[in-house]
Parts: sequence; C-alpha cells; structure tokens
Amino acid sequence: MISNKTKAHIALLSVNMIYGANYLIAKGLMPNKIEASVLVFLRISGAGILFFVLKYFVKEKVERKDIARLALCGLLGVATNQFFSMNGLSLTSPVDAAIIITAMPIFTVIISYFLLKEPLTLQRILGISIGGAGAVLLIYLGNSGLGTGSLLGNIFVSINALAFAFYLVIVKPLMSKYKPITVIVWTFLFGFIFMFPFCIQKLIHTDFQSFDASSWISLTYVVIGPTFFAYLLNMFALQFVKPTVSSSYIYVQPAVAMILVAVVSYFVVNSQYQGDITLPKLLCCVLIFVGVYLISSGPLKWIKKLKD
Repeated sequence: MISNKTKAHIALLSVNMIYGANYLIAKGLMPNKIEASVLVFLRISGAGILFFVLKYFVKEKVERKDIARLALCGLLGVATNQFFSMNGLSLTSPVDAAIIITAMPIFTVIISYFLLKEPLTLQRILGISIGGAGAVLLIYLGNSGLGTGSLLGNIFVSINALAFAFYLVIVKPLMSKYKPITVIVWTFLFGFIFMFPFCIQKLIHTDFQSFDASSWISLTYVVIGPTFFAYLLNMFALQFVKPTVSSSYIYVQPAVAMILVAVVSYFVVNSQYQGDITLPKLLCCVLIFVGVYLISSGPLKWIKKLKD
C-alpha cells in the first residue's frame, strides 16, 4: 500500500508536470486564437466555480478583519499573477517563462526579509546574488532575437513571479487560521472581481466559433489543469510534506517545458520554437537553480568556514 507521504510526492510531481506542460499548451492558444486577458478571465472564473462547488461542503466563515487581507491576496495571487503570467507567456518563449518562474523563492526570501524581518544569512545573500544574476541575464536574453523570447514578455513573467511571492508571504497567516479551500475561494472571488472590468469586453468579442477540437481541448486543460487540479493536489500534498519540499519541485517545470519544446522543434519543420533552447539560457537556468538551492538548503560547511 502506498503511504500518504509517497502520494504527496506523486501529487507534487504531477502538479509541476501540469504547470510545465501548460507553458507550451497555453502558448499555442495565444495570441492568435484567444487574447491572454480572455484566457486569464476564463481560467479564474472556471476554476473559481469548481472551488465554490467544493466550498459548499466546507462550512467556515471568515472574520471581517481578514477581508482586506483576502482582497489583497486575490489582487496579487490571482489577478496580477494570472494577468502577467498569461500576457507574458503570450509574448515570450515557454522555455524563458518556465525558467524565470523558478526564481520565485528568491523573491520570497527578499520580501520576507522586509515584511517579516526574517534574517538574511551570508548563504542566502550569496544565493540571491547568483540566482538574481541568472534571472536578470535571462530576461535580457529575451531581446536577443533568438527563438520566441521577448524582453517585455520576460519582464511580465518576472512581475508574475514577484506578485505571487508577495502573495505567499501575505497569505501565510490566513492559511494557518482557515482551511485552505476557504482561503482559495475568497482569493479567487476577489481575483474575479479585479479582473472582470479588464476582460469582459474582450471576452464578448472573442470568436469561439472559430475554435477547432484541439483549441477546445487546450482551453479546457489550461482552465482546469494548472489551476483547479494543481491547487487541489498542492493542498493534499501540504498535509504530509513541508512547504520547502513542495517548492523544490518547481525545478520540474522548466525541464518539462524544455522537453516538450525540444520534441515540437524536432518533429515540426520550421517550428517557431527552434532557437528557444540555447546554451546561454541553460547557463542562466543553472545559476537560478544554484541560487534557489543556497536559499532553501541548510547551512553549507564551506560557507560556515568562510563566515568564520
């Protein structure tokens, strides 16, 4: 019989494989078949409805004093996060987007230092410097003209990672106070409210009749897979493993994205993704990975000796 801890690891692996595939699948829809803002609206509203159905079975009220924080979580963790994520992906390479998002733990550590006064050790400062250098260089490479990378798109994806990092810090006390489904429903509700005025007009003018079967399958995947199922699997996993273990699986995303892009580039003649995987980008990926490892791991002996 499979233990709950093993199931948790399987769930986390599945979550990040879903996210990794989403970069290529969502990129295939935008911007020719559907605008990024419309996809964001459908993703928030579709997953939000499914979460509301689950919330029906969980009776829990929130205190009035927490409404403002929940609204801020909805603004940062859903509206801003999704808006810049999809708009950034529509402009840049799925490989660039998947790599940049792995820098999120670096942003989280910096924000925690300023908001929660968590100490910055020498090891963490070194990790921030190395990982930050990799992220900045990768963003700049979006302007190189190779593949489908884009400087503006990479900046948007970085804003997405920064917004979600803020969300992770701000939502922390709420997650310890309420059940996860309660927090998620409220954040998606506020996220829907914030995005509605920016998306409804574009949604009305979207030509869904031009969608073929593959477009509908891709749209269903983006709305349900990396949002609804991913959140559910994450909630299950966090019952049995630490958040640090959960965050370490983020490395799966660029690996999946790179494999899918490589497969498409190999089998499709004149694929738009040829040139997306380059040696400089792989080096940036390594720098970010090393930086996040230094931030999330325990004290290393050689750094302790250097400090002494």
